[in-house]
Amino acid sequence: MHRDLRLDNVGRRYALRGPWVLRGIDLTIPPGTLTRVDGHNGTGKSTLLRLLARIDAPTEGRVTGHPRTAYVPERFPSALPFTPLGYLTHLGTVHGLSRPSAARAAGDWLERFGATAYARTPMAQLSKGSSQKVAVAQALLAEPELLILDEAWTGLDEDARAELERAVAERTAAGGAVVFVDHDPRRLAGAPDATYAVHEGTLARRTEQQQRTAPTGPQVLVDVRAPAGGPPPAEAARWITTAEETAPGTHRLTVPASHSDVLLRTLLTARPAWHVMSVGPAPVPAPDGSTR
Repeated sequence: MHRDLRLDNVGRRYALRGPWVLRGIDLTIPPGTLTRVDGHNGTGKSTLLRLLARIDAPTEGRVTGHPRTAYVPERFPSALPFTPLGYLTHLGTVHGLSRPSAARAAGDWLERFGATAYARTPMAQLSKGSSQKVAVAQALLAEPELLILDEAWTGLDEDARAELERAVAERTAAGGAVVFVDHDPRRLAGAPDATYAVHEGTLARRTEQQQRTAPTGPQVLVDVRAPAGGPPPAEAARWITTAEETAPGTHRLTVPASHSDVLLRTLLTARPAWHVMSVGPAPVPAPDGSTR
């Protein structure tokens, strides 16, 4: 993503004299960032995402920046004349991959989301959850510079939801930007670089205190030794929930399970590299505050 995507004084309405869905929207999406958009149903969240994806054009104002964009809509048109494997392979060739490379990438993403068993089933016969896996895979296939997710976790099983969280972490770690809407306030809690709220056609950024949410879900403990003392690399700090120096130059890091692979990759590829001593699940707090 070579430069920011920007919305400058953008407004959108769907009829010449119709009501404004959004108006006066100023928003910048820098590379390598995770942005959450909140708001009640019908406030214009999906309209905002469609503007960012350039599926809709603004009625007023302008959108600048042209990152390669992939979009998961709230409602994916699943009744397509393809199988999941055929559909993803076709999209891969559209994105410039050779057919063998596109087929391999399609198979890899279907495997990651637990959809290999119905890779050759007509898409019109898939359940809503299975179709949603294809919707997510098609967006991730081409390694987009901007990934836009409109309630993309809805309908996914637990394993697939966790896999999508890992894919989001991978995209931002690779320098891509991700913008998402999700009804669950715990989704990627603590990870967004910015959170915005849509209200009565306007957009407001939540303050750091307002958007601070304790990470939920499985956590991983990583014991590491620094190559020359000092704290973990700055680029790794964004994913770390807690950090404790257990001995001089030795740190115990807690990270959401969805971001553990990215953290380990960052530490191991740092110059000089960090030494990973152990990796394991973090204790789960019990209702009385103890751990088990």
